[in-house]
Amino acid sequence: MGETLTYDKAGVSLERASKSVERIKALVKRTYQSGVLYDIGQFGAFFALSPDKYKEPVLVSSTDGVGTKLKIAFMLDKHDTVGIDLVAMCVNDIAVHGAKPLFFLDYISTGYLAPEKVEMVIKGIVEGCCQAGCALIGGETAEMPDFYAPGEYDLAGFVVGIVDRRKIIDGSDISVGHQIIGLASNGLHSNGYSLVRKLFFEVLKWSLDRHLDECECTLGEELLKPTRIYVPTILNLIRDFPIAGMAHITGGGIPENLSRILPQACKAIIKKEAWERPGIFQIIQRTGKIEEAEMFRTFNCGIGLILVVDPDYTDEVLNRLQALQEKAFVLGEIGKREKNEPKVIFV
Repeated sequence: MGETLTYDKAGVSLERASKSVERIKALVKRTYQSGVLYDIGQFGAFFALSPDKYKEPVLVSSTDGVGTKLKIAFMLDKHDTVGIDLVAMCVNDIAVHGAKPLFFLDYISTGYLAPEKVEMVIKGIVEGCCQAGCALIGGETAEMPDFYAPGEYDLAGFVVGIVDRRKIIDGSDISVGHQIIGLASNGLHSNGYSLVRKLFFEVLKWSLDRHLDECECTLGEELLKPTRIYVPTILNLIRDFPIAGMAHITGGGIPENLSRILPQACKAIIKKEAWERPGIFQIIQRTGKIEEAEMFRTFNCGIGLILVVDPDYTDEVLNRLQALQEKAFVLGEIGKREKNEPKVIFV
């Protein structure tokens, strides 16, 4: 009779899984707030809603991943920032509807579970949750032998937030004459990396330690800059100003994401010269000979969040953004859209 088989010999170590949980417990507690009822380790995650804060509470949820930006983390063997990206991609999506993030859950899957690497990923997730003001209350770490290349993993995130029904921001209040304000991104954020990797590593054959003068850092450092979390800024603004609409600029760039919140009778007129595109986008467009329309459709081009506001409040909102140390630009305005006209045009 052959050798006795075990789960461990098949490539799955329950001991490594247990060690991973123990390593992250102290990190996770940094994110806890009053609604959290139990430590991680229960079959389900519990979060109690305050009965006094909301008249008609509506739960808002989102799920997302980091995409092929993870490949850069693998190449650099640096894993403590992609967790921030994971949280940002989820929490920004619900914050633009006026929702306050409450709690977050993560999913990490890998071929070989290395507790120290998991700890680094969770460190980033915890940092992201702290920035967003939400609790990390659960998750799953799956060891899946033969499913991933050695040293690689995948991430998914899930967030639940809350907003009063009467305070939901969905773009329905946007009208002709409203002003469009853009908030600066932190570089590429988490979109366009398949094109970026093809350009830099296959076409140009650049190394990650190549210094980029326009970015004042190495290529690797630039590509791993974490996605900005706009939640504190958004919550500050909506507390005092009537924001008509907001868009998180992710995959699809300004045209696709801004279009999602515009009423059918409205179009956004964006002035291309209203902001200076960060160096990384200039490098990509120049070295890749990429057409401008493709740049706007694939990347955020330096704008990570868009606000649509009544012109009566534009100056006040800009002053508040400056006080919050946000780099903001008036990108254009809302005009009347003719039949079959694009919802977003660049001039």
